[in-house]
Amino acid sequence: MARQAKGSAKGPQIEGGPVRLDDRSVAQLTCPAGKKDVLVFDAAQRGFGVRVEATGRRTFLFQYSVAGRKRRMPLGVFGEVTTAKARSLAEKHRGTVVSGGDPWGEQRTAKLEAVAAERRASEQAKADAFTVSRLIEDWDRLHLVHRRASYRADAPARLRRHLPDLLEAPAVSVTRAQAVKAIDGAVNRGGPVSARRVLAYARAMFGWAQGRGMLEANPFEGLPAPGQETARERVLTAPELGLIWRAACALPAPAGLFVRFLMLTLARRDEVAGMKWGEVSGDLATWIQPGARTKNGEPHSVHLAPAAQAVLEGLERGKAEDLVFATLDGDKLTAFSFIKRQLVKRVEAERAEAAKKAGMEPPQPLPDWRMHDFRRSGVTWLADAGFPPHVADRLLNHVQGAIQGVAAIYQRAQFQAERKAALEAWAAHLVACGEGRSTSPKVVPIGSRRTSQKGG
Repeated sequence: MARQAKGSAKGPQIEGGPVRLDDRSVAQLTCPAGKKDVLVFDAAQRGFGVRVEATGRRTFLFQYSVAGRKRRMPLGVFGEVTTAKARSLAEKHRGTVVSGGDPWGEQRTAKLEAVAAERRASEQAKADAFTVSRLIEDWDRLHLVHRRASYRADAPARLRRHLPDLLEAPAVSVTRAQAVKAIDGAVNRGGPVSARRVLAYARAMFGWAQGRGMLEANPFEGLPAPGQETARERVLTAPELGLIWRAACALPAPAGLFVRFLMLTLARRDEVAGMKWGEVSGDLATWIQPGARTKNGEPHSVHLAPAAQAVLEGLERGKAEDLVFATLDGDKLTAFSFIKRQLVKRVEAERAEAAKKAGMEPPQPLPDWRMHDFRRSGVTWLADAGFPPHVADRLLNHVQGAIQGVAAIYQRAQFQAERKAALEAWAAHLVACGEGRSTSPKVVPIGSRRTSQKGG
């Protein structure tokens, strides 16, 4: 005969036999000494029972079999649910079993699906938060830090400027159609040359993310480049340089001074825009470009001819960290397209006025020109003036110059004296052009220093 629960001859049975479970009887149940837990089933309702643990915890359950396997389904903890509530749940589940269902399996499947749904929601939330703007930040912080300074400065800024409709879109959701639309928009916004840069940057950035497992696809991969990449050959003539010089003199500061300094030094546009007073010598005779801002990553010394010094004298000298050609708000000068339009407007106005005075029809606009053409025009004039190619290479601070191969390894001279003579000759030419005077390129370089281009 089964052992009775301690306390009453008619109390609930602990082992073997069923017990009529209600709140009172369940409260009296205890676990036998030496056992972890014990099961007690109801005398009236098949499969309905309670697990009594040594700790005193009592958990209602419904036991049934499906496909020959026993299932025990928790119904709640006594004290949190009443016996009557647990009995009602057991009856409901028994109906499911009778109908051929598996309530425990169904509940487990529902839980697993809920967990999976929660995981998917979390992953989707992360994907939604990883926008193209965030991708640009990560690419800049983790990858571009190892690239040259000019690339790092241009790539993120250009992508943000020309991909405005994609910045807040999840990077993982960007489609090929959206990529095509974005590049077409870049063409309309900045022209085919700028759009090709945008495409190259976007393709590199998405490829980097794909390689790191952050994205599964690169929507910019394989897109045809807009327009046709052609090497520019525009060399400005002396009259054209004079027109631009006079137009720059008429522009308000700092734009006009910026353009004149750009022409005089043959430096890159972004190098001049980022120039700080701490990089200029006290006597204004030398400008040392830090390697962090040069294209080849090497510091570059630029001699400032008297005309270039005069430009700087027209500006109020600031602290070492202050920009030389800052806007009125102290920000970096970036409105290059606007400055170019103002130059073109003044150049064409002068040409039209000259034609009117001569009784001629208004002339056709000058062939397209860029600020970058100043560099090509300058070294072309210097070559005609007799300055050797390697001096021009040092002036332009090219990554690869005329001296290459083994010779480049041994030839470390900077040709400072020749560079100074070249820039002063070029500055004199620009001033003469601005005054409408003709100049001859027959300038004899100082000394007879000609470095051999053969290694040894």
